[in-house]
Amino acid sequence: MIFELIAVVVAGFAGAGIMLLIARLAGDRVPRWLVPVAAGAAMLAAAVSSEYAWYQRTSSALPEEMVVAEAARGTSWWRPWTYAVPMVERFVALDTGNLRANREAEGHYLADLYFFGRWRATQAVQIMVDCPGARRADPFRGDGGEPVWREVGPDDPIVASVCRAV
Repeated sequence: MIFELIAVVVAGFAGAGIMLLIARLAGDRVPRWLVPVAAGAAMLAAAVSSEYAWYQRTSSALPEEMVVAEAARGTSWWRPWTYAVPMVERFVALDTGNLRANREAEGHYLADLYFFGRWRATQAVQIMVDCPGARRADPFRGDGGEPVWREVGPDDPIVASVCRAV
């Protein structure tokens, strides 16, 4: 986060410097108020670019056995440009290298999911997936009791990712 702040400040100085250079080359025919406007525009552009690049940077840094199962795009009123191009705010990654088959029930697998979110801590969750039944058991109380199954269908991105990986 501190590096992004530094990048935004540097972009502001660069935008102001470029506008000062343009003003000097134009023989001071450019209004002086364009210097802070250019600095602000450069800072906004750097911040927006960082927001949109977050997903690509984070997902490409995952280990090879981690696959993105689902990515959620969203819009926000305080980021009006997201209405034109929604950005990925969070995504779910599946650890395919750590899938464990259930010895007692064929086609059932225990999978580790990692939930990544912009400006949020990463969360890890274990789920059970029933590939033949196209359902999954999300974590319930964590007390080791019977799983609570949800019928999600074969098109569910998490079920599809797990069943494709085995």
